Amino acid sequence: MPRALFVLLMMVALPLWAAEPRDLAWSEMIPPDAPPEVPNMTPLHDLSQMGNALSAESAPAAKQDLPDAPVVKALDGQQIRLPGYIVPLEVSEEGRTTDFLLVPYFGACIHVPPPPSNQIVHVKSEVGVKLDELYQPYWVEGPMQVKPSTSELADAGYQMEAEKIYVYELPE
Repeated sequence: MPRALFVLLMMVALPLWAAEPRDLAWSEMIPPDAPPEVPNMTPLHDLSQMGNALSAESAPAAKQDLPDAPVVKALDGQQIRLPGYIVPLEVSEEGRTTDFLLVPYFGACIHVPPPPSNQIVHVKSEVGVKLDELYQPYWVEGPMQVKPSTSELADAGYQMEAEKIYVYELPE
């Protein structure tokens, strides 16, 4: 009888253990055999217009260099945890974003050219994040989908339905 109980416990515990997300680094979202990315060396803003701050903000968004960058197909369906910054696509009346891009560095897609599509995850979340809290990085957990999406800000090579979103904190 104890052996049957052990087997039963393993059948219940194994799926719970398997559901734990694995930490994913942004570099793991680029296939090892992908050609190296050549950064765009075009100036972001006309420096002669520095006195007019509004001209920089009203200028057209910078163009994404690699909107169809190669992705890692093996990530599809994996339960992951990825750190990054939130770029809102939609904002609710309560000031929360539930549809956003997760990017590896602050300001991507807004003040600097968007990263390649394999460095952007289009995230949807029921709870979302308050707009006044977007200056800090977050952990986002959920199943990764290797599925492209397009928004007015940038193309993403991945998508995720966020199960958890919480502030990224460095280990002490």
